[in-house]
Amino acid sequence: MNSRKTIEVWVGLFVAAGLLAIAMLAFKVGNLTTADVVDGYTLIAKFNNVGGLKAKAPVTMAGVRIGRVTKISFDNERYMGVVEMQIDGRYKNIPKDTSASILTSGLLGDQYVGLEPGGSEEYLKSNDTIQMTQSAVVLEKLIGQFLFSKASDGDKAK
Repeated sequence: MNSRKTIEVWVGLFVAAGLLAIAMLAFKVGNLTTADVVDGYTLIAKFNNVGGLKAKAPVTMAGVRIGRVTKISFDNERYMGVVEMQIDGRYKNIPKDTSASILTSGLLGDQYVGLEPGGSEEYLKSNDTIQMTQSAVVLEKLIGQFLFSKASDGDKAK
């Protein structure tokens, strides 16, 4: 009887560890493992195409996560995607001429905003707009351009 209870306890611990591992994996894949930005400020960037960028996507500079995307909306006047980012308060010295790009990481194709600092001695403040942006690369367009260029190269060879 005593060995049966021991086996049941071990099975219970094994099941609990498995559920904990599944929960940790879900949080990691859902990009929910890191805390939200503390004492941050908002920056805005407008893109022609935001691709698959989602709210809570990381904002990085030099490969270091410095913030998160908080909101994605549409500008009806300029027909552009508007991305609002919350930047951690520790990173207040971002030059005004910084550029923003939508980049892809990993095998799953998660997209994030990458910031490239400029050389200005003036810094971005809360609710400032980043002027220089580069939209997401749309894989379908890239493949189409490649196939079109190969087809035109084939016509020239004849």
